[in-house]
Amino acid sequence: MLMPKRVKRRKQFRGTMRGKALRGNTISYGEYGIVATEPCWIKSNQIEAARIAMTRYIKRGGQVWIKIFPDKPVTAKPAETRMGSGKGSTEFWVAVVKPGRVMFEIAGVSEEIAKEALRLATHKLPCKCKIVSREDLEGGNGSEN
Repeated sequence: MLMPKRVKRRKQFRGTMRGKALRGNTISYGEYGIVATEPCWIKSNQIEAARIAMTRYIKRGGQVWIKIFPDKPVTAKPAETRMGSGKGSTEFWVAVVKPGRVMFEIAGVSEEIAKEALRLATHKLPCKCKIVSREDLEGGNGSEN
């Protein structure tokens, strides 16, 4: 599973997920990608499941980039524990994803193989996503200006 090697502080506040993604909202490496359409937390095991689904489908061709990293610790208290006695221990790590964030990219395979691999990966993710190509994002940004 993905997780940081070391962190400055062991526990974090939950935070908010307001607004759109300002960074990581373009396809920079591959030709096709998965874009989040709603805010969510994505666990490290969900990222790994999506990666495995893509790489299995494209077999040995192409290349996959993961553009999100789970660097936020989420804590939980044990079941049937009384209130108080501090914050719980770290249970899992999440990546905070805002709408518009490109999460995965793929290149080196044909369009139909890439779209099917990305479709299989979206089923492993907890938020609504859409599959886009490099032209879709560049064309969308160019027409607004």
